[in-house]
Formats: sequence, structure tokens, C-alpha cells
Amino acid sequence: MEMFNKYCFIGCDTDFEESNLVIFGAPFDGTCTFRPGSRFGPYKVRIESYGLETYSPYLNRDLEDYKVHDAGDLDLTFGNTFSALENIENFAKKIIAKNKKPLMIGGEHLVTLPVVKTVYGKYKDLIILHFDAHTDLRENYMGESLSHSTVIRRIWDFIGDDKIYQFGIRSGLKKEFLWAEKGGHTFINKFGYDKLSEIVSVIKDKPVYVTIDLDILDPSIFPGTGTPEPGGISFKNMLEILKTIDSLNIVGADVVELAPDYDPTGVSTAVASKVIRELMLVMQDF
Repeated sequence: MEMFNKYCFIGCDTDFEESNLVIFGAPFDGTCTFRPGSRFGPYKVRIESYGLETYSPYLNRDLEDYKVHDAGDLDLTFGNTFSALENIENFAKKIIAKNKKPLMIGGEHLVTLPVVKTVYGKYKDLIILHFDAHTDLRENYMGESLSHSTVIRRIWDFIGDDKIYQFGIRSGLKKEFLWAEKGGHTFINKFGYDKLSEIVSVIKDKPVYVTIDLDILDPSIFPGTGTPEPGGISFKNMLEILKTIDSLNIVGADVVELAPDYDPTGVSTAVASKVIRELMLVMQDF
């Protein structure tokens, strides 16, 4: 598969074969329901990463001490959702086949679906930790079953009950909340993450996939996203989340929904880059 790798995330220049963690971009926003532009997120994040250091004082870890490969952005077909998802799945399979961990940079949230599907193929007891402003539990959006508004519902289709934990949720249709809560299909921690520590203690050493939709952050600090939702968490809250899940067996992850051009200051892109750096360090094995 053709890749584009003119830019590399800071500290992620280990060869693919030698790496333990592989990051790659999925520049796709073909099912965006409000403001498009997340396809430009992976490219901009890499440039902004050079405003950071490889060392995290929050975690006392340094990317230079680990083997991380930046595979660049997938060359995805515009206007063909099925083709884009297939290409993402094929590359995720390449990573999993080599016993490496995938960390995808989106793109819109639908790109999570093929990566989770691939990771689930290896880990049948997989747990999903979903951090987001939105439920993403619609059965369809205007008749389309594949949408960034339906991605967690599509994951539930094959992963089933008691496997999906959602945090920071503050927006969605009433029937989405009812389906999750009264049906018992997913666990929703509305507005924040106060139940996260409890859930972490329940998960223990099970394999975990972490998906972070950056619109969980309040738009006052992260306006650069396609569907901004007031009432979100702070960056310090996000750091607390990452520290809380640090003990888990994270086997795959993604960070999605940065739409950098809606924040000409560049602050949103800087925040996204730092979240990705911290998540990469949390995903390392010790």
C-alpha cells in the first residue's frame, strides 16, 4: 500500500521491523456530519510535534527510550468509504501480524472501526475505552449505517455487551442514551470520567483498545474540531485520564477528530500533538 511519510512525528523514526509501536495517519472525513477538515489532522500534528520535546515530565518517560515507527499517512480514496475502511484494515492487519501495537491518528471517528475490528481478531476479550463528547451509538445517520455518528454502535455489533466503556459523553439522541443505559449495551459515564478508576480496577489485565475523540476537550481550549461541544474536560483532565489508564494492557489506540483549520492559532493542533505523545508513552510495555 502506498504511504506518504514526508514528515515524521518527533521521536518516532525507528524502522518498522524494529519497532514495538507503529503510528500511522488515516486522513479521511468522508462521513463527517457537521464541519469537514479532519483529514488534515495527521499531517498538521506531525509538523506541530516538533514544538514538543520527546521527554514527558508528566510521565517521566522519553520517546527516545522506546522503539516507535511512524509509517506516515495511508493513501485513502476520496469519496469511497468502503475502500478507505478496507485500506485502513489492511494496514492494521500488517501491524498486528508483526505483533506490534497500532496507534492511528485520524481523521474522523469512523476510521476507528477497521482498526478495532483487526485488533479484535487477535484479542476476543478486547475491552473498548471510548473518550468522547458524543455517544456515536446511532443505528444510522440519514440512512447511512457507516458514519462517525454510528462508529461505536458498529463496534458493538461484533464486540457485544459489557465490553464498551464511554467517558465524557455529553451529547447524543435520547434513544442512544436509552439504548446504552436501559439496554445495558455500553457503560456511559456522562460529562466526565469519575468512574474511570473503578472501571480500570475491573478491567485488570484484559486487552484494551483506547479511542480518543478530541472533542471530549472543551472547545474553549480545543476549538479545532468538526463538532465542538461545550462542557468538556481540560487538558489537565486528559492527562489525569492517561495516567489512570497507564496500568492497563493497551494493545491498540487512536486519536481522532482534530480539524486543524478551524483553529488558526494552532493551539488545538499543539494540544492534539501532546495528547498523542502522552498516549504513546502510556502504551509502552514495562
